Amino acid sequence: MSDEQTSLYAAREPIFPRRVSGFFRTLKWRIMILTLGIYYITPWIRWDRGPALPDQAVLVDLADRRFYFFWIEIWPHEFYFVAGLLIMAGLGLFLFTAALGRVWCGYACPQTVWTDLFLLVERWVEGDRNARLRLHKSKWDFRKWRLRLTKWSIWLVISVATGGAWIFYFADAPTLLRDLVTLQAPPVAWTSIAILTFTTFTFGGFMREQVCIYMCPWPRIQGAMMDDGTLTVAYREWRGEPRGKGLKRHAAQAEVTRAAGPQIGGRSPVVPMQFRDRSGVIRSQPVEPSAGPGDCIDCNACVNVCPMGIDIRDGQQLACITCALCIDACDEVMEKVGRPRGLIDYLALSDAPLERAGAEPQSLWRHVLRPRNVIYFALWSAIGLALIVALVLRPTLELTVSPVRNPVFVTLSDGSIRNAYDVRVRNRQGETNDVMLSLAADDGLTLDVEGADNSAVEVEADTQRLIRLYVTAAPDAPAASADRTPIEIVVEDVETGETASVATTFAGDAR
Repeated sequence: MSDEQTSLYAAREPIFPRRVSGFFRTLKWRIMILTLGIYYITPWIRWDRGPALPDQAVLVDLADRRFYFFWIEIWPHEFYFVAGLLIMAGLGLFLFTAALGRVWCGYACPQTVWTDLFLLVERWVEGDRNARLRLHKSKWDFRKWRLRLTKWSIWLVISVATGGAWIFYFADAPTLLRDLVTLQAPPVAWTSIAILTFTTFTFGGFMREQVCIYMCPWPRIQGAMMDDGTLTVAYREWRGEPRGKGLKRHAAQAEVTRAAGPQIGGRSPVVPMQFRDRSGVIRSQPVEPSAGPGDCIDCNACVNVCPMGIDIRDGQQLACITCALCIDACDEVMEKVGRPRGLIDYLALSDAPLERAGAEPQSLWRHVLRPRNVIYFALWSAIGLALIVALVLRPTLELTVSPVRNPVFVTLSDGSIRNAYDVRVRNRQGETNDVMLSLAADDGLTLDVEGADNSAVEVEADTQRLIRLYVTAAPDAPAASADRTPIEIVVEDVETGETASVATTFAGDAR
């Protein structure tokens, strides 16, 4: 046995994707512009909620423990709204993955979006694939240092803007920007910017595909979400194999095929090829089979444009994020050699036997509207509808009651029994209101508010007020000698008449 130990670590091989144009590349540009626009612009959108409330449309107010989203305001005790949205996000991922594979990863994942942006800068500074390959292999001379420093500087500006935009969601954006410019921002703001700048610069600039392969758990989970009916990016090997090599050889072989006559290998020289176009419509196009190579000319265009550096012709792989750039690259080559598009395309593995036999594949809607996908959508819709109903029906006046149990009760000098309660009254309205506290039924009980001459108190706009409340039972009242007596505390808005109530218990001296 050799004393030398084999290293299990392999250094990363940089990937230099080639620029490509086409339907999916255009779609990715549009999604990138949309998502980045939402991320950078949203904190600056204003929304008038009244003089006592913040006017930022989307704000996570940690100081007051509130979340504002345009006209919606979420309080700490309403975390079920956030939980519901997280469940909807999870079900949405399951639904889209089961129907269309890893479309989230390929088009809208932050790692994908920022990597695309960084690659755009890299191509603009250093050139396309071949130029970047030559630069990577060249010595560190003045030109290489100049190009790399230029690229890294732009990356750093984007990363700082990314970290800066994130913290604007947690404070008033104009005020925080002024504090940052004048160096008066709190340390937590600078720390957050530094961390997000470092992670964006590192993940988007240097780690890229490694984040998707080694750090993200979703590629492992997706295996349970996808099946042979899922539409995903795949290679039609029955059409592309055996591979030819080079455009000239493929063109020459096609010429031989056309000159060979009506029969080649027992088949008609022209057979219908079924394929699905970009709109999902199944179309038929005559394809001339040949005894030689298939449609794939082994040009590696699909490999050269892949940001993950994989070969889609090897089949389904964990590293594939279904960005579909290989489809654009292959379609471009197919047009050049006079073959039908779709050698690499969105397709379901269950359609492979049908297409191989020349039959018509299942329609797009047959793949999307499968029972599992319908169940996912039904659950997703039901949770969304429940959240909307809860949001619409929630009251503007709320009350919570916590009995003070230390001591459980106090015996007064006249023999009366008194209980204390901590009451929180929430006023969701945009103006200060007076509220009246009372008992639903007295039954010999009286109610007093600590520090007030009567049971009326003022609650400021969009706040909650903590009130100490005392309920007293007369010596001859049934509640005074009972162990536990159910009572109901009621709060009423003096102006609007809206009420809220909470059931609790009154502790008497059962001895």
